[in-house]
Amino acid sequence: MKSFFCSLLLTGLYITSFAQQPIKVVVAGMNHDHIHTILRQYTQGKVNIIGIAEPNKQLQLKYGKQYRIPDSLFHDDLKKVLLSRKPDVVVGYNAVGEHLKVVQVCAPLGIPVMVEKPLAATLQQAKEIEKLATQYKIKVLTNYETTWYASYHDVYNTISKDSIGQIKKMVVHDGHQGPKEIGCSAEFLSWLTDPVLNGAGALNDFGCYGADLMTWLMKGQRPIAVTAITRRYKPEVYPKVDDDATILVEYPGATGLIEASWNWPFSIKDLEVFGVTGYLHALDGVNITSRMRENKKGVKVAEPLKAPFNDPIVYLTAVLRNELPGTDDLSSLKYNMIVMEILDAAKRSAASGKRIVL
Repeated sequence: MKSFFCSLLLTGLYITSFAQQPIKVVVAGMNHDHIHTILRQYTQGKVNIIGIAEPNKQLQLKYGKQYRIPDSLFHDDLKKVLLSRKPDVVVGYNAVGEHLKVVQVCAPLGIPVMVEKPLAATLQQAKEIEKLATQYKIKVLTNYETTWYASYHDVYNTISKDSIGQIKKMVVHDGHQGPKEIGCSAEFLSWLTDPVLNGAGALNDFGCYGADLMTWLMKGQRPIAVTAITRRYKPEVYPKVDDDATILVEYPGATGLIEASWNWPFSIKDLEVFGVTGYLHALDGVNITSRMRENKKGVKVAEPLKAPFNDPIVYLTAVLRNELPGTDDLSSLKYNMIVMEILDAAKRSAASGKRIVL
């Protein structure tokens, strides 16, 4: 994988993605607050949105006005817009529990899909997505904010050079004060706090980040067991789902700890990796601290990521144009099936109070 990336950059194949026209995209749903990212790119001419399937008229009006989207792009039914517009890909910004419905429509038409994290609300839904992707030979990718953090890639590359020895422990903190507390939209909250449409609360919402990163760091290795506890610190705010989750992920030679919460005093996304001889801490998207066995301490700012690894649409374009495989990375279906196994085991562990062996 690494050699492929290196050769890709050296040959400059990714440049062709920018020389050609932007990919043609249909958006499925607009009730995910991450929708702002792609709509901003639309206004900047970085992505060609040729249709939007969103039955909620209020959302159509809201975003149509805010981003100057022509009324002609809005539709109520996904299948109808796909048959009439024929996009290169569908990007899902709907409830996690409805990702399967998007793939059920797209797969028979041979249209690839990228959804916002996590892949699905349940492992069973994920398995059905995987079956459809295999049957119809389409790409199904999952987008995470942290996939585009330069610091995380720097940590990954440092570990790949054996600079801290074999990984022994990984710790990932993700979350914020709570979706309601930080001002998420009503449409987003309506499904994010629903146990069916989101699959859980903070456990799914933020636990997926850690599960994805650990799967990546462990080069796609499946864990051997998962143990988890969930808490409801704010039942008056989130009566139906957990708002805090601690997940212990066991590998044959390493341990991962995922701390996902809607109860942090501030927004946090960080990554710690302890090796045999050293320690790396990505504090955020760019800053890294390190400490080696000899007590040598370091601080650095990660180099900005280069295309096509710096942006979800640029990456997606490269995958669609066969410049990247999209099979063994943070967005891949292969890795995200393991993510769903971890999240499913965590839910079962929290419910039963038992260690779940995979």
